[in-house]
Amino acid sequence: MSQATTDVLTIGNAIVDVLSQTDDDFLVREGLVKGSMRLIDQPEAERLYEHMGPTQMISGGCAGNTAAGVASFGGRAAFIGKVADDEPGHFYRHDMKALDIAFPTSDLTTGISTGRSMILITPDTERTMNTFLGACLELTPGDIDAATVEGAAITYLEGYLWDPPKAKQAFVEASRIAHGAGRKVAITLSDSFCVDRFRGEFLDLMRTGKVDIVFANNHEVLSLYETSDFRAAVEALADDVPLAAVTMGAEGSMVVAGADRTMVPAPPVDTIVDKTGAGDLFASGFLFGLARGAPHADCAALGSLAAGEILQHIGARPQHSLKAVAEQQGLRV
Repeated sequence: MSQATTDVLTIGNAIVDVLSQTDDDFLVREGLVKGSMRLIDQPEAERLYEHMGPTQMISGGCAGNTAAGVASFGGRAAFIGKVADDEPGHFYRHDMKALDIAFPTSDLTTGISTGRSMILITPDTERTMNTFLGACLELTPGDIDAATVEGAAITYLEGYLWDPPKAKQAFVEASRIAHGAGRKVAITLSDSFCVDRFRGEFLDLMRTGKVDIVFANNHEVLSLYETSDFRAAVEALADDVPLAAVTMGAEGSMVVAGADRTMVPAPPVDTIVDKTGAGDLFASGFLFGLARGAPHADCAALGSLAAGEILQHIGARPQHSLKAVAEQQGLRV
């Protein structure tokens, strides 16, 4: 097996986040369920945008956020996701280039717009997401650049992108190429609603060895195995995949590797401003550490550090160098 030229390749939805701080009354007027994520079409995206207050536009999407975190740690990151040849698409591509993230995917030119997520943040820091996937849905196996996959120590797949049939085929193709090159493949389950839709398919990916590493929070693990017994769910998870990282909010995280269970506490966070992207950034630290050969406990500590940084400001991309923050806290990067 040749030496990896990239630490982490992420594949997922290329979304421009449009963030706005609002109040509960706005959610009620719009008929929105606080804390939910709903998929919307382009007219609804444009209508909601007109009703929102002042906004901040930031490149987002779970996989893109994870790639940004890896880059902030000083890692070599790549991203595969579909944007359109439009202003939001150019904005997204510029941001990835500015972070030195390889982005080999060609632009979509069929007239479908770049994906956007209208994220409404209430004073209790809860986020209500309204997502127009747009060009994201057009990712195909032809967009999977074989050289990029072969060169990545770990390829990370975003569960949210498991909806479109062509994207499913793209994931399977990426897994085939990665494993053919002796690399590892990871997936994030994304959220409990995603697990409810694709439980059988996610389990099949794990049990057939198409993925080697799973990222999930405690709610997603319980949903995956349709149980309220967390310990039983973890035992089932250990049987189905070689390595898993399970986040548990303020309680920290658990690394599950065969019979080993490693608990890593979450660092205290004085003020939580926005929870957007905390799971994405946990994955970035964990994957960066894993790609560099760090012990599992150190990987989880790097993930918790990254998640803690993202909780303290609006937006899901780091505002401070994660490498510098890790070094200040005595973590090896």
